[in-house]
Amino acid sequence: MFDAKLKEGGYLAMSGQIIDATIVAAPRQRNDDDEKQAIREGRIPDGWEETPHKLAQKDRDARWTLKRARAKTPKAEGAKGVEIAIPIFGYKNHISTDRRHGFIRRWAVSSAAEHDSRRFREVLDSGNTGADVWADTAYRSRKNEEFMAKRGLRSKVHFRRAPGKPLSQAHAKANAARSKVRSAVEHVFACQKGPMALFVRTIGIARAKTKIGMANLVYNMRRLVWWDGRTAPA
Repeated sequence: MFDAKLKEGGYLAMSGQIIDATIVAAPRQRNDDDEKQAIREGRIPDGWEETPHKLAQKDRDARWTLKRARAKTPKAEGAKGVEIAIPIFGYKNHISTDRRHGFIRRWAVSSAAEHDSRRFREVLDSGNTGADVWADTAYRSRKNEEFMAKRGLRSKVHFRRAPGKPLSQAHAKANAARSKVRSAVEHVFACQKGPMALFVRTIGIARAKTKIGMANLVYNMRRLVWWDGRTAPA
């Protein structure tokens, strides 16, 4: 229904799309190694069914993953910080935004451990009037490139360097240009994690989908208010 509202207002999905995913944290689970193994295998750990109150508080759908970042260090100006890996427990919000207006057009939710590219086709918006598709290196694969080519889409996915070899100058230049466009999607995640304080406090992926889906809708509402404010007469 909200998509229909956007179309009525003239906010069509235009100028191509930007695809990305972000981790949405959930309360950490305190499980031992045997319990973790059972959950990975899709089983209920021994003893949990005998204690319903404990089972009700255990999220068996969320997963641990590592978020890579750079630590700030007191080095010389311009020097890069040390790369670190931060363990996070929760889910992932996979989205596609249109380049022209910046609305979330399609989205999907998975555990945090699922690779970004696995939801690529699911969030790809066939209704966008533009053919360009921007995404980072996580989405570059032969299958994805072929999938886009068969549908008349132009890949603007970042190039990945070959193992043990530096990125060519041409590819580095192309990636820099693509980053300027792709970075717009980071504003969506920054809004959700900043002012909206998005955090999954429910149990299970079904409720996580509802929580994250509502957050995506609220973001679009905020975005619509911003656009309407720009177009309103002074």
